Amino acid sequence: MKLLVVEDETKTGDYLKQGLTESGFVVDLVRSGLDGHHFALTGSYDLIILDVMLPDVDGWRIIQALRDAKSFTPVLFLTARDSVEDRVKGLELGADDYLVKPFAFSELLARVRTLLRRSAVLVLDHLQVADLVLDIPRRRAERQNVRINLTNREFALLELLVRRQGEVLPRSLIASQVWDMNFDSDTNVIDVAVRRLRAKIDDDFEPKLIHTVRGMGYMLDVNQTD
Repeated sequence: MKLLVVEDETKTGDYLKQGLTESGFVVDLVRSGLDGHHFALTGSYDLIILDVMLPDVDGWRIIQALRDAKSFTPVLFLTARDSVEDRVKGLELGADDYLVKPFAFSELLARVRTLLRRSAVLVLDHLQVADLVLDIPRRRAERQNVRINLTNREFALLELLVRRQGEVLPRSLIASQVWDMNFDSDTNVIDVAVRRLRAKIDDDFEPKLIHTVRGMGYMLDVNQTD
């Protein structure tokens, strides 16, 4: 998932980007309110971490512009402004959460994951790539009208690959999104899970959909070849 961090404090911004990246997220970091305003309104993000006191354009104005534009991207305010009035103002402007500095990264990460789970509203009941069809509410998959029996974890992995079709997903991201854990390079749990899923999805069908991108991760694509 892709996050935007708008933070003008250099050390805090770098710390957030490193920690969130190591936790499996793709992170854009900007250090001014003007850049934050531009990226928030023009980019596509799953969540925005936003400071209040920023150069040029403050966080209040950024979230107001987002909500005026009918953007409902989750916003987590991360700020030193700790008064009750500031917290109420942030929430009334449309923030989804408010965390005061200084903060523990573990708490920030837990809040980020909670907000992402909360915002994962299904836009479509069915997803389709080539002849692969996912029935999201019923947690079913089929190819060429043949039902494929998947475990809950396998379905979650396949859904992630389908929703991110054409993107190379590193093992760390898959571990974070499907297993809700940090990736340990000494374990092959991701590789084993992908092999089992590929056996069910691809072995008896054409075209092959799940591909290994050596040294990087996995992707689902119709036109890709290993």
